[in-house]
Amino acid sequence: MIRWLRQGVLAVLGLVALSGMASAQGGFGVQARLTDIAGQSRDARVSIELSLSQPVPYRLRVLSSPPRLVLDLNTVVWGDAGRVARLQDLPAVKAVRHGILPDGWARLVMDLAQPLILETSEQTVDTERGAARISLALRTAKLDEFEQFAQSENSLIARSSAGFLRPDSPTERRALPLAPRRPVVMLDPGHGGRDPGAERDGVREADIVLRFSRQLREVLLRRGTFDVAMTRDADVFVSLDGRVRAARAASADVFLSIHADALPEGLASGAVFYLLGDEASDASAAYLAERHDRADMLSGVDLTRNTDEIARVLMSVAWQDTAPRARVLAEALVDGVQASGLRLHRRPIQSGAFTVLRAVDMPSVLIELGFMSSPRDLANLRDPEWGKRMAEALADALEAWHAQDMHDNALRRR
Repeated sequence: MIRWLRQGVLAVLGLVALSGMASAQGGFGVQARLTDIAGQSRDARVSIELSLSQPVPYRLRVLSSPPRLVLDLNTVVWGDAGRVARLQDLPAVKAVRHGILPDGWARLVMDLAQPLILETSEQTVDTERGAARISLALRTAKLDEFEQFAQSENSLIARSSAGFLRPDSPTERRALPLAPRRPVVMLDPGHGGRDPGAERDGVREADIVLRFSRQLREVLLRRGTFDVAMTRDADVFVSLDGRVRAARAASADVFLSIHADALPEGLASGAVFYLLGDEASDASAAYLAERHDRADMLSGVDLTRNTDEIARVLMSVAWQDTAPRARVLAEALVDGVQASGLRLHRRPIQSGAFTVLRAVDMPSVLIELGFMSSPRDLANLRDPEWGKRMAEALADALEAWHAQDMHDNALRRR
């Protein structure tokens, strides 16, 4: 019975995600956009560069009969077809086609007019803007060398947005598999666009948390344990419901909503980690939850409708699994910040009725990095070095929690 209910949960959540996809315009905000594409041919070498709005995992392969280069990206909105067609101006490229695969990956296929061997591929990230660039370097080769290369393991390269991955067996290589999946952390910089969040001394909460989220993403990707997605990577408004849909669309394993709020009394200071609670743990939590939900109501999105009885039962079953994991995650985050000597609130774990924490299928925590109403916290929040220390502390905590979570999951399956 429990197993059936859990399967039902996944089915319900899948329908929710599909309905969100049908209504979304331009994706969920976690999909990268192709902003430019360029190619250059010089002597016996060809270079291709794709500019993206954010980094993505990718894989590419050189194939023979006929010669072609296949590039898959997870996930990208192609946009203007004419932009991709520019690659046909390269003498070495005979034709170009692109589209979306059934698994959601975006595919670009270049039919080659002459044999080309891939020499290097690299993805670089602009840490200030969050934009990424994938650079491919190829060289012309004789047909027999090309055929040998196409059959070798070197013809398949799979990269996450943080590192190098390679499939293990020739069978897997021929099947062009997905890169080994890393757990996905969804970072949710609060507010944005017409909702600036708290404001103090000309500083907006929306800007602070976006900058910090980019710092944390960089640290996590550099370490290579997680892949990272973000609900927004620019000063744009994303509804609370849209943030949860974005996490599901990215198949996120963890959801961290990042905030740096202000309280009217101005007494609170230090980092706080909020879990979902039916009732706020204190007046401050209630105030913050109310403020965050109000931004969504301004967009005309009413999240208060009751689900039917079956859906509530299914969600309850899923939550029985997720809630303890979220609690352990919050405790690990507190331990990580404490171990780094950074300031914690006197009650570092609290609860509140936050809409963004209502995804019952993934552990979710809302992080108040500090309070802009506290002069000391505000100074920290504006300090890039403090941000780096906090990002490293949270990354340490996430890695420790993930290791513990895998161990606990193995025990639960026995």
